[in-house]
Amino acid sequence: MRVSDFDFELPQKLIAQEPVNPRDSARLLHIGNNFSDKKIIDLPSLLNPGDIMVFNDTKVIPSRLIGSRGKAIVEVTLHKQYRKNIWLAFARGARRLKIGDELVFADDFCCKVEEKREGGEVLLSFDVKMNTVIEGLDKYGQMPLPPYIKRQKKGLISDHVDYQTIYAKRTGAVAAPTAGLHFTPELMAALDQRGVKKAFVTLHVGAGTFLPVKAQDTEEHVMHSEWAALDCVSVNNINQVRAAGGQVISVGSTSLRVLESAVDRFGVLQPFIGETNMFITPGYEFKIIDKMFTNFHLPKSTLYMLVAALAGVERIKAAYAHAISERYRFFSYGDACLIERPK
Repeated sequence: MRVSDFDFELPQKLIAQEPVNPRDSARLLHIGNNFSDKKIIDLPSLLNPGDIMVFNDTKVIPSRLIGSRGKAIVEVTLHKQYRKNIWLAFARGARRLKIGDELVFADDFCCKVEEKREGGEVLLSFDVKMNTVIEGLDKYGQMPLPPYIKRQKKGLISDHVDYQTIYAKRTGAVAAPTAGLHFTPELMAALDQRGVKKAFVTLHVGAGTFLPVKAQDTEEHVMHSEWAALDCVSVNNINQVRAAGGQVISVGSTSLRVLESAVDRFGVLQPFIGETNMFITPGYEFKIIDKMFTNFHLPKSTLYMLVAALAGVERIKAAYAHAISERYRFFSYGDACLIERPK
Protein backbone atom coordinates (compact mmCIF):
# COMPACT_ATOMS: atom_id res chain seq x y z
CA MET A 1 0.00 0.00 0.00
CA ARG A 2 1.07 3.59 -0.54
CA VAL A 3 2.30 5.33 2.61
CA SER A 4 0.39 8.42 1.46
CA ASP A 5 -2.85 6.46 1.98
CA PHE A 6 -2.23 6.83 5.72
CA ASP A 7 -1.88 10.60 5.77
CA PHE A 8 -4.31 13.01 7.41
CA GLU A 9 -4.39 16.66 8.46
CA LEU A 10 -4.08 17.29 12.18
CA PRO A 11 -4.32 20.77 13.73
CA GLN A 12 -1.20 21.46 15.79
CA LYS A 13 -3.32 22.65 18.70
CA LEU A 14 -4.65 19.09 19.16
CA ILE A 15 -1.18 17.70 19.96
CA ALA A 16 -1.20 17.29 23.75
CA GLN A 17 1.80 18.85 25.50
CA GLU A 18 0.93 17.63 29.00
CA PRO A 19 -1.31 14.84 30.31
CA VAL A 20 -4.62 15.49 32.00
CA ASN A 21 -4.84 15.03 35.76
CA PRO A 22 -5.93 12.55 36.94
CA ARG A 23 -4.80 10.26 34.16
CA ASP A 24 -8.10 8.41 33.87
CA SER A 25 -10.05 11.64 33.28
CA ALA A 26 -8.88 11.68 29.64
CA ARG A 27 -11.40 11.07 26.89
CA LEU A 28 -12.04 7.70 25.25
CA LEU A 29 -13.44 7.13 21.76
CA HIS A 30 -15.15 3.73 21.54
CA ILE A 31 -14.77 2.50 17.97
CA GLY A 32 -17.37 -0.24 17.59
CA ASN A 33 -20.20 -0.48 15.06
CA ASN A 34 -20.63 3.21 15.81
CA PHE A 35 -18.48 5.84 17.52
CA SER A 36 -19.19 6.64 21.16
CA ASP A 37 -17.58 9.47 23.12
CA LYS A 38 -16.63 8.23 26.58
CA LYS A 39 -14.09 8.79 29.35
CA ILE A 40 -11.22 6.50 30.30
CA ILE A 41 -13.03 5.74 33.56
CA ASP A 42 -15.81 4.16 31.44
CA LEU A 43 -13.43 1.48 30.17
CA PRO A 44 -14.48 -1.31 32.58
CA SER A 45 -18.12 -1.00 31.45
CA LEU A 46 -17.02 -1.56 27.82
CA LEU A 47 -15.41 -4.91 28.66
CA ASN A 48 -16.92 -8.18 29.84
CA PRO A 49 -16.15 -10.23 32.96
CA GLY A 50 -13.65 -12.89 31.97
CA ASP A 51 -11.88 -10.72 29.38
CA ILE A 52 -8.16 -10.10 29.80
CA MET A 53 -6.15 -6.91 29.28
CA VAL A 54 -2.49 -7.25 28.33
CA PHE A 55 -0.12 -4.53 29.58
CA ASN A 56 3.50 -3.75 28.69
CA ASP A 57 5.51 -3.44 31.92
CA THR A 58 8.62 -1.88 30.37
CA LYS A 59 10.17 1.00 32.30
CA VAL A 60 11.41 4.13 30.54
CA ILE A 61 14.97 5.15 31.32
CA PRO A 62 15.86 8.88 31.40
CA SER A 63 18.09 8.39 28.38
CA ARG A 64 18.43 11.99 27.15
CA LEU A 65 21.70 13.58 28.19
CA ILE A 66 22.98 17.14 27.79
CA GLY A 67 26.68 17.70 28.26
CA SER A 68 29.73 19.24 26.66
CA ARG A 69 32.32 18.45 24.01
CA GLY A 70 35.04 20.92 24.88
CA LYS A 71 33.24 24.26 24.87
CA ALA A 72 30.35 23.01 22.70
CA ILE A 73 27.03 21.80 24.09
CA VAL A 74 26.11 18.28 23.05
CA GLU A 75 22.84 16.38 23.35
CA VAL A 76 22.46 12.61 22.92
CA THR A 77 19.61 10.17 23.43
CA LEU A 78 20.63 6.61 24.21
CA HIS A 79 18.33 4.09 22.57
CA LYS A 80 19.86 0.62 22.82
CA GLN A 81 22.52 -1.13 24.87
CA TYR A 82 25.15 -2.61 22.55
CA ARG A 83 27.40 -4.24 25.16
CA LYS A 84 28.19 -3.54 28.79
CA ASN A 85 28.80 0.23 29.15
CA ILE A 86 28.47 0.64 25.35
CA TRP A 87 25.28 2.16 23.93
CA LEU A 88 23.86 3.21 20.61
CA ALA A 89 22.56 6.77 20.68
CA PHE A 90 21.20 9.49 18.46
CA ALA A 91 23.22 12.69 18.67
CA ARG A 92 21.99 16.14 17.81
CA GLY A 93 24.55 17.69 15.49
CA ALA A 94 26.18 14.30 14.96
CA ARG A 95 28.06 15.52 11.87
CA ARG A 96 30.23 17.71 14.10
CA LEU A 97 31.28 14.77 16.26
CA LYS A 98 34.50 12.90 15.58
CA ILE A 99 35.52 9.39 16.56
CA GLY A 100 37.44 9.66 19.82
CA ASP A 101 35.61 12.78 21.04
CA GLU A 102 34.90 12.82 24.78
CA LEU A 103 31.41 13.87 25.85
CA VAL A 104 31.17 15.02 29.46
CA PHE A 105 27.83 15.00 31.28
CA ALA A 106 29.16 15.23 34.86
CA ASP A 107 32.45 14.83 36.72
CA ASP A 108 31.65 11.16 37.24
CA PHE A 109 29.76 10.46 34.00
CA CYS A 110 31.30 10.77 30.53
CA CYS A 111 31.73 8.77 27.34
CA LYS A 112 33.75 8.52 24.13
CA VAL A 113 32.51 8.37 20.54
CA GLU A 114 33.55 4.96 19.17
CA GLU A 115 31.68 4.95 15.86
CA LYS A 116 29.54 7.22 13.68
CA ARG A 117 26.66 5.66 11.78
CA GLU A 118 23.93 6.81 9.43
CA GLY A 119 21.04 9.00 10.47
CA GLY A 120 22.82 10.74 13.35
CA GLU A 121 23.47 7.48 15.21
CA VAL A 122 26.68 7.06 17.22
CA LEU A 123 28.21 4.31 19.32
CA LEU A 124 29.27 5.53 22.77
CA SER A 125 31.47 3.84 25.37
CA PHE A 126 30.95 5.13 28.91
CA ASP A 127 33.59 5.69 31.55
CA VAL A 128 31.41 4.65 34.47
CA LYS A 129 32.55 5.73 37.92
CA MET A 130 29.35 4.28 39.37
CA ASN A 131 27.86 0.81 39.17
CA THR A 132 26.11 1.01 35.79
CA VAL A 133 25.24 3.37 32.94
CA ILE A 134 21.62 3.14 34.07
CA GLU A 135 22.63 4.56 37.46
CA GLY A 136 24.23 7.49 35.68
CA LEU A 137 21.12 8.05 33.58
CA ASP A 138 18.94 7.97 36.68
CA LYS A 139 21.17 10.65 38.20
CA TYR A 140 21.78 12.94 35.21
CA GLY A 141 19.38 11.98 32.42
CA GLN A 142 16.10 13.46 31.26
CA MET A 143 13.03 11.63 30.00
CA PRO A 144 13.24 11.07 26.23
CA LEU A 145 10.02 12.78 25.23
CA PRO A 146 9.00 12.59 21.57
CA PRO A 147 9.89 15.61 19.42
CA TYR A 148 6.30 16.84 19.14
CA ILE A 149 6.20 17.52 22.91
CA LYS A 150 7.98 20.83 23.29
CA ARG A 151 10.15 21.43 26.33
CA GLN A 152 12.94 23.73 27.44
CA LYS A 153 16.40 22.15 27.58
CA LYS A 154 16.04 20.98 31.16
CA GLY A 155 12.52 19.61 30.63
CA LEU A 156 9.92 19.32 33.36
CA ILE A 157 10.44 17.40 36.59
CA SER A 158 6.85 16.19 36.29
CA ASP A 159 7.69 14.28 33.08
CA HIS A 160 9.71 11.78 35.14
CA VAL A 161 6.38 10.64 36.63
CA ASP A 162 3.98 11.54 33.84
CA TYR A 163 5.93 9.66 31.15
CA GLN A 164 5.94 6.37 33.08
CA THR A 165 3.16 3.85 33.61
CA ILE A 166 2.21 3.08 37.21
CA TYR A 167 3.07 -0.60 36.64
CA ALA A 168 6.47 -0.03 34.96
CA LYS A 169 8.83 -2.74 36.16
CA ARG A 170 11.53 -3.84 33.69
CA THR A 171 14.04 -1.12 32.83
CA GLY A 172 14.96 -0.69 29.18
CA ALA A 173 12.60 1.50 27.13
CA VAL A 174 13.51 4.86 25.64
CA ALA A 175 9.90 5.70 24.87
CA ALA A 176 6.79 5.03 26.94
CA PRO A 177 4.08 2.54 25.98
CA THR A 178 1.76 5.52 26.00
CA ALA A 179 -1.61 3.76 26.09
CA GLY A 180 -0.64 2.60 29.57
CA LEU A 181 -0.18 6.16 30.82
CA HIS A 182 -3.95 6.45 31.33
CA PHE A 183 -4.15 3.81 34.04
CA THR A 184 -4.48 4.71 37.72
CA PRO A 185 -4.77 2.50 40.81
CA GLU A 186 -8.47 3.36 40.87
CA LEU A 187 -8.97 2.26 37.26
CA MET A 188 -7.06 -0.95 37.90
CA ALA A 189 -9.31 -1.65 40.89
CA ALA A 190 -12.41 -0.97 38.78
CA LEU A 191 -11.22 -3.50 36.20
CA ASP A 192 -10.76 -6.05 39.00
CA GLN A 193 -14.28 -5.39 40.25
CA ARG A 194 -15.61 -5.86 36.71
CA GLY A 195 -13.91 -9.26 36.57
CA VAL A 196 -11.43 -8.25 33.87
CA LYS A 197 -8.17 -10.18 34.21
CA LYS A 198 -4.67 -8.79 33.61
CA ALA A 199 -1.52 -10.13 32.01
CA PHE A 200 1.86 -8.50 31.42
CA VAL A 201 4.38 -8.63 28.60
CA THR A 202 7.58 -6.66 28.11
CA LEU A 203 8.66 -4.77 25.03
CA HIS A 204 11.44 -2.23 25.43
CA VAL A 205 10.19 0.55 23.17
CA GLY A 206 13.02 1.91 21.04
CA ALA A 207 13.68 5.29 19.48
CA GLY A 208 12.68 3.80 16.14
CA THR A 209 9.07 4.30 17.17
CA PHE A 210 9.58 8.03 16.42
CA LEU A 211 11.33 7.57 13.08
CA PRO A 212 9.27 8.59 10.04
CA VAL A 213 8.40 6.12 7.30
CA LYS A 214 10.49 7.37 4.38
CA ALA A 215 9.46 4.72 1.85
CA GLN A 216 6.65 5.47 -0.59
CA ASP A 217 5.22 1.95 -0.33
CA THR A 218 4.68 0.01 2.91
CA GLU A 219 6.40 -3.06 1.44
CA GLU A 220 9.63 -1.07 1.15
CA HIS A 221 9.73 0.01 4.80
CA VAL A 222 12.21 -1.77 7.08
CA MET A 223 10.73 -2.00 10.57
CA HIS A 224 13.00 -1.39 13.56
CA SER A 225 13.45 -4.29 15.99
CA GLU A 226 12.82 -4.20 19.73
CA TRP A 227 13.49 -6.65 22.56
CA ALA A 228 10.40 -8.38 23.92
CA ALA A 229 9.44 -11.11 26.36
CA LEU A 230 6.28 -13.08 27.16
CA ASP A 231 6.49 -15.58 30.01
CA CYS A 232 4.67 -18.84 30.68
CA VAL A 233 2.40 -17.34 33.34
CA SER A 234 0.98 -14.73 30.99
CA VAL A 235 0.72 -17.26 28.15
CA ASN A 236 -1.28 -19.65 30.32
CA ASN A 237 -3.58 -16.91 31.60
CA ILE A 238 -4.29 -15.60 28.10
CA ASN A 239 -4.82 -19.07 26.64
CA GLN A 240 -7.22 -19.94 29.46
CA VAL A 241 -9.27 -16.79 28.78
CA ARG A 242 -9.44 -17.58 25.06
CA ALA A 243 -10.43 -21.18 25.75
CA ALA A 244 -13.27 -19.95 28.01
CA GLY A 245 -14.58 -17.59 25.32
CA GLY A 246 -13.18 -14.37 26.79
CA GLN A 247 -11.63 -11.64 24.71
CA VAL A 248 -8.02 -10.42 24.63
CA ILE A 249 -7.51 -6.65 24.77
CA SER A 250 -4.02 -5.27 24.15
CA VAL A 251 -3.07 -2.08 25.93
CA GLY A 252 -1.20 -0.33 23.15
CA SER A 253 0.60 -1.40 20.01
CA THR A 254 3.59 -2.80 21.88
CA SER A 255 1.54 -5.41 23.76
CA LEU A 256 -0.22 -6.28 20.53
CA ARG A 257 3.01 -6.79 18.62
CA VAL A 258 4.44 -9.05 21.34
CA LEU A 259 1.33 -11.25 21.35
CA GLU A 260 1.10 -11.51 17.59
CA SER A 261 4.84 -12.28 17.43
CA ALA A 262 4.42 -15.16 19.89
CA VAL A 263 1.82 -17.18 17.98
CA ASP A 264 2.99 -20.51 16.56
CA ARG A 265 1.99 -21.87 13.14
CA PHE A 266 -1.05 -23.53 14.69
CA GLY A 267 -2.36 -20.23 16.03
CA VAL A 268 -1.44 -21.05 19.63
CA LEU A 269 0.22 -18.48 21.89
CA GLN A 270 3.66 -19.55 23.13
CA PRO A 271 6.30 -18.04 25.45
CA PHE A 272 8.59 -15.62 23.63
CA ILE A 273 11.88 -13.87 24.26
CA GLY A 274 14.01 -12.01 21.74
CA GLU A 275 13.78 -9.32 19.09
CA THR A 276 10.61 -8.56 17.15
CA ASN A 277 10.31 -6.34 14.10
CA MET A 278 6.71 -7.19 13.29
CA PHE A 279 5.21 -4.61 10.92
CA ILE A 280 1.43 -4.85 10.74
CA THR A 281 -0.41 -3.25 7.84
CA PRO A 282 -3.95 -3.66 6.43
CA GLY A 283 -4.50 -7.20 5.23
CA TYR A 284 -2.82 -8.75 8.27
CA GLU A 285 -4.85 -11.55 9.86
CA PHE A 286 -4.90 -11.08 13.64
CA LYS A 287 -4.54 -14.32 15.56
CA ILE A 288 -4.82 -13.31 19.23
CA ILE A 289 -6.18 -9.79 19.63
CA ASP A 290 -9.90 -9.00 19.83
CA LYS A 291 -9.72 -5.36 20.93
CA MET A 292 -7.08 -2.69 21.35
CA PHE A 293 -6.87 0.22 23.77
CA THR A 294 -4.54 2.83 22.30
CA ASN A 295 -3.78 6.50 21.85
CA PHE A 296 -4.22 8.46 18.61
CA HIS A 297 -1.19 8.13 16.36
CA LEU A 298 0.83 10.23 13.91
CA PRO A 299 -0.05 10.43 10.21
CA LYS A 300 1.85 7.98 7.98
CA SER A 301 3.30 6.21 11.02
CA THR A 302 3.66 2.45 11.46
CA LEU A 303 1.34 2.77 14.48
CA TYR A 304 -1.43 4.36 12.42
CA MET A 305 -1.00 1.59 9.84
CA LEU A 306 -1.40 -0.98 12.63
CA VAL A 307 -4.69 0.46 13.91
CA ALA A 308 -5.89 0.72 10.30
CA ALA A 309 -5.21 -3.00 9.97
CA LEU A 310 -7.21 -3.74 13.10
CA ALA A 311 -10.18 -1.43 12.52
CA GLY A 312 -10.20 -1.28 8.72
CA VAL A 313 -8.80 1.61 6.70
CA GLU A 314 -12.03 3.49 6.03
CA ARG A 315 -13.31 2.92 9.57
CA ILE A 316 -10.16 4.27 11.19
CA LYS A 317 -10.12 7.28 8.86
CA ALA A 318 -13.71 8.04 9.88
CA ALA A 319 -12.84 7.55 13.56
CA TYR A 320 -9.87 9.93 13.36
CA ALA A 321 -11.98 12.49 11.49
CA HIS A 322 -14.55 12.24 14.30
CA ALA A 323 -11.83 12.65 16.94
CA ILE A 324 -10.46 15.73 15.20
CA SER A 325 -13.91 17.30 14.82
CA GLU A 326 -14.62 16.61 18.52
CA ARG A 327 -11.22 18.06 19.49
CA TYR A 328 -9.73 14.94 21.04
CA ARG A 329 -6.13 15.36 22.19
CA PHE A 330 -3.57 13.43 20.13
CA PHE A 331 -0.34 11.47 20.61
CA SER A 332 1.60 10.44 23.74
CA TYR A 333 -0.07 12.69 26.33
CA GLY A 334 -3.41 12.71 24.53
CA ASP A 335 -6.71 10.85 24.71
CA ALA A 336 -7.34 7.22 23.77
CA CYS A 337 -9.62 4.94 21.82
CA LEU A 338 -10.90 1.39 22.26
CA ILE A 339 -10.97 -0.38 18.90
CA GLU A 340 -13.21 -3.39 18.33
CA ARG A 341 -12.26 -5.75 15.54
CA PRO A 342 -14.95 -5.78 12.85
CA LYS A 343 -17.19 -8.81 13.11
